[in-house]
Parts: sequence; structure tokens; C-alpha cells
Amino acid sequence: MTGFAFASAAELAELVAEKAISPVELVDDLLGRIEDSQATLNAFITVCAEEARAAAWEAEAAVMLGDPLPPLHGVPFAVKDLVNTAGVRTTFGSVALADNVPAADSPSVARLKATGAILIGKTTTPEFGHKCFTEAPLFGRTANPWDLTRTCGGSSGGAAAAVAAGLGAIGIGTDGGGSSRIPAACCGVVGFKQTLGLVPHDLTPDGFGNQSHITPMTRTVMDTALMLQAMTGPDIRDPHSLGLTTPDFVAAARPEGDLAGIRIAWRPYLGNDKLSAEVREACETALEAFEALGAIIEPVDDDFQTTEPIWLVLTQSFWNARFRRYVAQFGNRMSDTLIRQMDTGAAHSAVALQEAMFERTRVFREIEGWFANFDLVATPTLSRTALAIDHDFFAPIEIDGALSGTVRQAWYPYTLPLNLSGNPAVTLPCGFAADGLPIGLQLIGPHLGDARLLRTAALYEAACPWADKHPAAAGL
Repeated sequence: MTGFAFASAAELAELVAEKAISPVELVDDLLGRIEDSQATLNAFITVCAEEARAAAWEAEAAVMLGDPLPPLHGVPFAVKDLVNTAGVRTTFGSVALADNVPAADSPSVARLKATGAILIGKTTTPEFGHKCFTEAPLFGRTANPWDLTRTCGGSSGGAAAAVAAGLGAIGIGTDGGGSSRIPAACCGVVGFKQTLGLVPHDLTPDGFGNQSHITPMTRTVMDTALMLQAMTGPDIRDPHSLGLTTPDFVAAARPEGDLAGIRIAWRPYLGNDKLSAEVREACETALEAFEALGAIIEPVDDDFQTTEPIWLVLTQSFWNARFRRYVAQFGNRMSDTLIRQMDTGAAHSAVALQEAMFERTRVFREIEGWFANFDLVATPTLSRTALAIDHDFFAPIEIDGALSGTVRQAWYPYTLPLNLSGNPAVTLPCGFAADGLPIGLQLIGPHLGDARLLRTAALYEAACPWADKHPAAAGL
């Protein structure tokens, strides 16, 4: 069964339908891999082995009866521990909710289950998803499967590490400032943030001002499409989802045709001033593959102002309003980095918050305006490879031997703006640096341009495949 550890969800579903593999054997093998990896990788907070095995027996019975099978029948999936799962504890990475057991699944989870997928566990997240390193007092640190001394990124770090290490082909993450794309780039997998509202978000108390997305985490573009096909669709709990239709994502993700005439803007900088030479070279080499497919690549000078100040006012004030209630009882067991940012959020005035909302609209109009002249925009996903696992979140980072700004300013200036604007964006593996760590290229589309984004990604994947490269640091 270990030969199937890195099979895609699409391949696994086909093998299950053909009776070439058993869902029971598949789940048992995966549970063993998760157990073997926990001491080094630590990608899971909760493993629901009993529930997964029961679901696998039901899936196998349906196969043996010859019933019509849904698209992901028998395929295990994991869920970031910020997303509700019925009957399975959902801690949000916090000791304050260590025993929280939701009564119902979030729509994305329920919809994946309806396609036959089997929930196998809950992956790690920093407390309430508040930073780009996956660590919390509740569970410790999650490592990068390519190098255990480096971070897996965050806040969907457990999801990315698990998918990269062959602990499941697919996982649900979230993305409020890059939280799916950052760890996907760190771990060498596909991280997709769809247009705001396509996948409904039922957990945010600010439905109208929401900038967080519930997202797929996969090793292949087709698996991303299969997840989106299942999870997308309106839900009355998310105002942004109402009235949106679901494109045929699976058809879009078939690598057919070419990119003739597609204009892609190359923006190596996005309000930052330092970029690793290795990252730039890898991204520009990847863009040559797009050119070979017929795309027109046009470099664009950086005329973009950093969006970090806007994002911080909106997000830190949100965190303070939502999570301050836990500090009196649990403060000495909460993350210092979260409390410090909530304290900053408490100091933001109502005027500052309203001005940040105005700025968010301006950013949306600016970014959407890019697509008057271009079909897609390409950027690096991160300015350098994964940082040290114990890097001080508030300290400057180093790029090519020189100190740069702090983590949000200098490492992932490319991801934050797309949460403010709501545009779809995907990070794709585009090579490795000298330190052996993956590098990611980000593609950005216009609102509701998700299908074209998937098609472009699929054609690049077919030209420059990456899913055959597997990390060895986890010792599996």
C-alpha cells in the first residue's frame, strides 16, 4: 500500500472504483503513516481513526454492491482545525477550545463527504490561525517535511505538510492573508485561494467584511479542481456566496490546448524591495514554460504600495474583538504572538478601522484594474524559501545575506493583497533552491476567473510536473 501514499485523489478514486484498492486498506495505511510521522512532522492535532475506519467499511460495501460512486469515493481527506467537523473536536489550535466538538460540519466538509471522501483527521494551525508559522501551546510545532529545521509555513501548515509528506492526497485549509499559499510554497504543493464567496465561509462573525477563504490543499491541479467542484456553491450563511454559480472546474483542469494569446504580467515585486535571486530565477524559468505554451509574458515595474498596514488594522482589530474573551481564563496558556497583536488591535480607533475599509476597496479596484490589460498576473509566492522553524515572528528576515523587513513585510507581501481584494490566486511549485527547499510561483486572476487560472496551472503542470518529487526529511 505504500506505493499509493503519493497517488493523487483522482487516481485513488479511480483505483477504488476499479476495486484495485480497498478504502479500508487505504485508510489503514494512511493512519499508519500519520502515526509514524507525528514525532517528527507533527501535522495533526486530532486523528479520527475510529470514524475513518467506519466510513471506509461503508465505502467498501458500496463498491462491492456495485452502487454508482461519487467522484471522491473512498479517498481520505484532512481538515485544518479552524473548520468545523461534526462529532470531531475542532480546537482552533487553542487550549481555550481544546474540548470543543461541533454538532455539524462546515459546508466545505459536508460537501466533500457527499462526494464520498473520508475524514481522517484535523491538521495543525497556529492559535486561531493568527500567523504564518504553525505552532501553538496546544500542540507544539509542525515541521517542514523537506527540512525539519525549517517552518512549514502557516497558518495551514499542517495541511500543507501532510499533503507534501503523503499523509493524504487532499486537505482543507484556510487563507486569510496567504495561509494556504504560504505553506503550499514552503512545502512544494498546490495552494489555491478561490474568488471570495465561491466556497462559503460559515464561521466568520463578519460575513460582509470577510477576507478569509476555506481552501483546497493538494499535490496536483486536478485534485484542486475536484475539491473546488465539491465545495463551491451558495450557502445562506455567507453573503458573498449567494448568486454565484459553479463552473466546470474539472473540465478546466484538463491540460488541453495551449496558452496562445494569453497575456501574463510578471511582477517580481509587490510593494517590497528584496527578492532572493534564486526565487526570481526559478520563477522566470517557469515563465519561459508559459511562453513555450504560447503565453505572452510582460514584465511590469513595481508601482504597488504595501498593503500590510491596511491588513493589520482590519485583522488585528478583528482578532481582538473575537478572541479577547478567552484571555482572562486562558491568557497564560495562549500564544504570546496572538496576545501582542490583539493588544495592538485594541488600540486601533474606529476612524482608523473605517479608513482601512476604504483602503480595502481602493486595493480591490487597483488589482481588478490590472486585468484590463492582462489575463493573469504572475508573482513569486514568497520572497525566499522557508524560514527557520524557530524564527522570531516579529524579527527581520534575511534574504541573500541581507536583513530585510519583518515577516509580513518582506516574506509574503505577494499574498496579503489578494485577501483584501478577493481575487483568485494559486501557488505552484516551480523548482528548488540550493538549500533543497521548494520555491513557489503565484498566478493571480480576475474575480471569477478561477477556471482560467486552473487551466493555465494545469498546462504548466503538464509541461513541468512536480508531483513525482517527494520529501524525505519526515523519515517515512
